[in-house]
Amino acid sequence: MSKTEPDVRTGADGVTRCYWCGDDPLYLRYHDEEWGFPTADDRYLFEKLCLEGFQAGLSWLTVLRKRENFRQAFRGFEIEAVARFTRRDVNRLLTDAGIIRHRGKIESAINNARRTIELIETCGSLAAFIWPFEPAPGSRPRRLDRRVLAALTQTPQSAALGRALKERGFTFIGPTTAYAYMQSVGLVNDHLARCAIRTRVEAARSRFLRPN
Repeated sequence: MSKTEPDVRTGADGVTRCYWCGDDPLYLRYHDEEWGFPTADDRYLFEKLCLEGFQAGLSWLTVLRKRENFRQAFRGFEIEAVARFTRRDVNRLLTDAGIIRHRGKIESAINNARRTIELIETCGSLAAFIWPFEPAPGSRPRRLDRRVLAALTQTPQSAALGRALKERGFTFIGPTTAYAYMQSVGLVNDHLARCAIRTRVEAARSRFLRPN
């Protein structure tokens, strides 16, 4: 990787951000307000699990631009509503140009809703199952720059999370997708060291009550 490639970019608003979010307002808002902030909201955790599956092989910006269409098509990602989807719903979704029309990914989202209900019945919540896979602080890079982040496509913890979900019947969730999921819902803070949002995420993580 060229040494001239910057870790961060300063936007027109004067905010220094991770290089990857570019200039798209939708992406900037996602980077500033959502990515990396911790949550224990099961509906949100399920939505992000589905969207990470749909993103596989595509750019995240493609998913962001279709996100509201996804929410409408998947009943707001209410877990029980999606779990009740039938073959008729699959056919409906395959004709919906507002989402990513991939039969395997659509059927995976429905399957994963049903598996999530089973998991909640045994673990109490999706959050209670997910959060124990948060890496120990000492296992994280001491300083996160562009080069280090590029190498963090998966970790032992993401491999363990993906494996645990697969054992419970979840699909479209390998170690790389699991790591992207961990980044997005706050199990790790992968905002780069010079990113202005990193300290905000760290503060949110320090206040966050881990479910148990």
